[in-house]
Amino acid sequence: MPEGQGAPASPQAFRSSPDRGLSGPAACPPPQLPAPGPPESPAPRRGAIRASFPQKLAEALSSQYGLNVFVAGLLFLLAWAVHASGVGKSDLLCFLTALMLLQLLWMLWYVGRSSAHRRLKDTHAGARWLRGSITLFAVITIILGCLKIGYFVGFSECLSATEGVFPVTHAVHTLLQVYFLWGHAKDIIQSFKTLERFGVIHSVFTNLLLWVNSVLNESKHQLNEHKERLITLGFGNITIVLDDHTPPCNCTPPTLCSAISHGIYYLYPFNIEYQILASTMLYVLWKNIGRKVDSHQRQKMQFRSHGVMLGSVLGLTALAATIGVVVVYLIWIGRSKTGSESALIMFYLYAIILLVLMGAAGLAGIRIYRLDEQSLDESKNPARKLDADLLVGTASGSWLISWGSILAILCAESCPPYTWYNLPYSILVVVEKYIQNLFIIESIHREPEKLSKDIRTLQVVTVYNGNATSLPSCFESRPAAGDVAPQDSEMSHAANGNMCLREVDNKEEEEKSWEGALGPARHPHFLQGNAQRRVLRNIAAFLFLCNISLWIPPAFGCRPEYDNGLEEIVFGFEPWIIVVNLAMPFSIFYRMHAAASLFEVYCKI
Repeated sequence: MPEGQGAPASPQAFRSSPDRGLSGPAACPPPQLPAPGPPESPAPRRGAIRASFPQKLAEALSSQYGLNVFVAGLLFLLAWAVHASGVGKSDLLCFLTALMLLQLLWMLWYVGRSSAHRRLKDTHAGARWLRGSITLFAVITIILGCLKIGYFVGFSECLSATEGVFPVTHAVHTLLQVYFLWGHAKDIIQSFKTLERFGVIHSVFTNLLLWVNSVLNESKHQLNEHKERLITLGFGNITIVLDDHTPPCNCTPPTLCSAISHGIYYLYPFNIEYQILASTMLYVLWKNIGRKVDSHQRQKMQFRSHGVMLGSVLGLTALAATIGVVVVYLIWIGRSKTGSESALIMFYLYAIILLVLMGAAGLAGIRIYRLDEQSLDESKNPARKLDADLLVGTASGSWLISWGSILAILCAESCPPYTWYNLPYSILVVVEKYIQNLFIIESIHREPEKLSKDIRTLQVVTVYNGNATSLPSCFESRPAAGDVAPQDSEMSHAANGNMCLREVDNKEEEEKSWEGALGPARHPHFLQGNAQRRVLRNIAAFLFLCNISLWIPPAFGCRPEYDNGLEEIVFGFEPWIIVVNLAMPFSIFYRMHAAASLFEVYCKI
């Protein structure tokens, strides 16, 4: 054998060819060129890097622009809050109005251009129920703007024109923004990407500044009430200086102005939720700019109310109890020392019971997931990642307050009796949110249930007068009709059918033997199928209503973190109030965001 010849020549090597005549072992075949395909040179990769680099640069530039706008707005708000010289409320409102007008111009340009271009859609972003929630909060925000206009009319003698222009601009901004989010929250922008990044990030931070402005106004009102309540609890050594921004003139008529003033502060919680929801939806739109769409389409979620009687009844009971507790708390707190202590003890007992039930429900849901071996969806999804980050990030606000209360109780020289109820309450707040976050994050990352690929269909062959009405799947070939006799054909069909049935029976016996060998740990018989989904839906419904229940007290003035008084003694009045004012908005938003995520989990199960 010649050197380099790996194997003897095959018979095909000696066949004749019209082009070459006779060929033999000496006739070497022409060298084979590699199959055509994409070149392996790094040039395309460098081109891809050059193409993506400007977009990364545009993302960094737009985010820095937004952060600078946000920082400048925060300084304006801080200067007004501390009564800095030369910075009045009119200056702050002019700045916020200018930001809203700039966003209005961009949204009008975007909507006008989008009418002529069809855009790709992100099926995970801007769910219908989320857009419905933001519409409800937007309607209440517009009502709040109408009350502010009425307040301006009543005090028009001593208020600047900007305080009348601001609520009008805000109402128009709210209407157009809700229309924009309904129509374009799912968009994946692929054109004018650099310009659109600046427009969207400007909208994100404009809404964040409006949210901070609402939080600041509502917190100043709560702080004034808190200072008055501390006197009734016997904390007279705390300096009580009311920080009020009421106009220096009289309102006409006084009764109407007083009602409007109180109504404004009761509507602020809804305005706060509207602004933060709008910010999150716009942020998802910003993250989707230039994103490549994958082929995976989200399955449509449906709301089903059957089979959740237990979770709904328990959740509605908690909601009714919450409303009763808040009403009694607001009546008793601040009236007398005994009444204030009774109000605090009542709230702590109610919250402890509710948090224990919520923690138990969350642990049950996590246990069910641990018994199930369904895989998780690890695909890229900006909306889902933002949901998980917001859950953990906003929970840190209440964790900060809870750990402050725990340290105050342990370090205080003397504690009133009602403060000892605060210790288990604070510990349960930390534990319950930890458990609930785990349950929600795993729920939103679970893949929708699909039919197993191992399901096999058995086709049964019935022979009648020599005709097969259904051919078995194991037939790979059949003889022609003229090759066999009718009797032989009939016998052949019957024999092949028996062979197929025996093959399937053998496969089933083999699968049963594997299941027996693996044991129940791989396929648990506890809560499978519909029973498992029913339990998880009840858990999600119960936790949804409980989070709504725990959103109500701090949003409407029931805040024992303010009224307890012990933390102010240990940490000092001003440091503790700063901590609470910074952390409380995140704690309030956590409950609403957790409720929204649980609603999505309920629809997904």
